[in-house]
Amino acid sequence: MTVLDTRALNRATLARQLLLDRADLPVLDTVAHLCGLQAQEPQEPFVGVWSRVRAFDAEVLSNLLTGKEVVRTHLMRRTVHLLTADDIVAWRSRFDAMLRQKVLGTYRRELAGIDLDELAEAGRKIMADGQPRSMTELARAVADRWPEPGPRPLGELLVAALIPMVQLPPRGLWRAKGGVRNMLTSVWLERPLDPPPPSGDPVGEALVRRYLAAFGPAATADIRAWSGIAGLPAAVASIRDELVSFRDERGRELLDLPDAPRPPGDAPAPVRYLPAFDNALLAYDDRTRIVDDAHRSVSVAGERVVLVDGRVAATWTVNDGEVVVNPLVRLTRADRASVVEEGQQLALFLSDKESDRARIA
Repeated sequence: MTVLDTRALNRATLARQLLLDRADLPVLDTVAHLCGLQAQEPQEPFVGVWSRVRAFDAEVLSNLLTGKEVVRTHLMRRTVHLLTADDIVAWRSRFDAMLRQKVLGTYRRELAGIDLDELAEAGRKIMADGQPRSMTELARAVADRWPEPGPRPLGELLVAALIPMVQLPPRGLWRAKGGVRNMLTSVWLERPLDPPPPSGDPVGEALVRRYLAAFGPAATADIRAWSGIAGLPAAVASIRDELVSFRDERGRELLDLPDAPRPPGDAPAPVRYLPAFDNALLAYDDRTRIVDDAHRSVSVAGERVVLVDGRVAATWTVNDGEVVVNPLVRLTRADRASVVEEGQQLALFLSDKESDRARIA
């Protein structure tokens, strides 16, 4: 079986993530290809798309949100993602059990003994009037019936798990501020969500294919780390004849789509700036293909990172319109020049061309 070393896996990841060459894809197609964008921090997805799409106009992504073609919602790993409306309609039911387990695991003591179906029905009745509500407002509306858990556990269970909800604009719009206001997904999109299939796992199989297209080659543990769903090995098994197999240097089996891009390990990789919690880092159980173990914590600490030769080499922040880079490794003179040049382009994007200042601290 062919062994893919770390550099080969790195270049495959960059190619799938549109980080080797900026794509000429429409923004909606980009969000779909990436299986959504991690969006816990509302402005971060704009940098994620900018780093991947040529001539990206941030207002296009904002218009997709207001036009209901893209939504903000809890899904993979129970974190907030931007997803296409079509994907959330097709996928949401497959994530139901995982979302419940995640919230119940966090608030096991507070939520013990609650009838989840009864609580969900009460929440749906309140939200059926079509009015947006904050998580706290919804929790307080059912507190007379369930006073013990408190608003936070009740609210998270309702909004992030039991009832499919979306976060409404202006939350997540370019340069806009707004608190989280939730609405039933089916009401906002004006169409029902797909129900669970009567048999088999076609949604799970589709998720595996889509994940591999955006993140492969990968092990089943990587697919679980991305989705949060533990039951996808059965979906993998059902489509295994469609897939090809490799090994990584640790001996793990990696699965992939046969015709997906796998550039050589020496393919040039330009400097790229990634936003906080970018899935290029988070969507793997083994992240060594893109970040050294010594710097693994940056991927979960909300640090924005800079890729040099395809690997995490620095973090970055913005200070008074200036992009400031803090190296994690020693950079060559040529690398430093490339980091500053790309940082200047990022500063222009973030400031609407009012600043092109970038420096290495």
